[in-house]
Amino acid sequence: MLRLSSHPSGRHFLQIPGPTNVPDRVLRAIDNVTIDHRGPEFGELGKSVLAGMKKVFKTKSHVVIYPASGTGAWEAALVNTLSAGDLVLMAETGHFAAMWKKMATELGLRVEFLPGDWRRGADASAIEARLKADADHEIKAVCIVHNETATGVTSNVNGVRAAIDRAKHPALLMVDTISSLGSIDYRHDEWGVDVSVAGSQKGLMLPPGLSFNAISAKALAASEHATLRRSYWDWHPMIASNATGYFPYTPATNLLYGLHEALEMIFHEGLETVFARHQRHGEATRRAVLAWGLEVLCADPAEYSPALTAVIMPEGHSADAFRKVVLDHFNMSLGQGLSKLKDKVFRIGHLGDINDLSVCGTLAGIEMGLELAGVPHKKGGVQAAMGYLAQNAEVRSTAVT
Repeated sequence: MLRLSSHPSGRHFLQIPGPTNVPDRVLRAIDNVTIDHRGPEFGELGKSVLAGMKKVFKTKSHVVIYPASGTGAWEAALVNTLSAGDLVLMAETGHFAAMWKKMATELGLRVEFLPGDWRRGADASAIEARLKADADHEIKAVCIVHNETATGVTSNVNGVRAAIDRAKHPALLMVDTISSLGSIDYRHDEWGVDVSVAGSQKGLMLPPGLSFNAISAKALAASEHATLRRSYWDWHPMIASNATGYFPYTPATNLLYGLHEALEMIFHEGLETVFARHQRHGEATRRAVLAWGLEVLCADPAEYSPALTAVIMPEGHSADAFRKVVLDHFNMSLGQGLSKLKDKVFRIGHLGDINDLSVCGTLAGIEMGLELAGVPHKKGGVQAAMGYLAQNAEVRSTAVT
């Protein structure tokens, strides 16, 4: 006889920093009949989501959408603009910066990795100094991660752009916005970014499966001379087909239905309101962490992430053991520490489809978990967060979604 394990009552709290919770509206949109991706109805859908993504990136230039994870968008950014042996300057801000560096090396690029301690964002002054020293303009691109998902640190993209400009250097600026787009203010055109990289499963509130490149005119011109091999990732057939809302190969039709609905939700709330909501939830979370007497991994308050908070475990205590207690007792998933942070931190995701009560429930589960796991802490973290949220309450629509 087949034994079925009991299902815990209530919802599962998915509080990792991506994939995030998918709203019911988006799930219902994905659960739509699959249509002809060469037919007129799909062309209208394609044009709509491409236009919507331009608004989210804050660009008037091209945006392309791939059926892929954010890793695919990383590769597309590199292979469309660079040639084998080109030198790329990258900033070591965390696990995902290191993974992007690894990919670039495997593609045949030379990578200079500006060292970092994983507690701070990209150092604009170090980037400026290195570019000024590059008199022959050997460096072809500067690559940074806007919001490092492994650490909860946000880099100042506009500051890096200003550093490149002060150095009077022609290098392309490429930015990973995978865990920031749709959660943290981002301005592709205004900040002079040449290629922005994004994925669907975080602030855009979708399952994994779509990735994005926003492309400047300078980056598109560079693609005419780049010689790294590309086929699937080639921007040019994508842009040509996208002009009428179509794709050069079979797109992820039903995920695009979901993207259309997610964009409707974001624009109905308003991008600036979305960003402010994430700022509030990040601040509430950090107030709870500090009230517990624990330490936020991000060392500079100016670089605190509105999308997630990484928390350092007290010496002698296992972050993974604590996370297991929280999962077993409260059916809540927290993010694990990655690579050099393994078992040393846990990560609280507060991005995407989340509200004040979700944040408070998350923090309550953590505070109870700290008690059960025997982790040294002070009481009152949840109360500190609740007090902040109550004093800074939002007036929200009562419309049923």
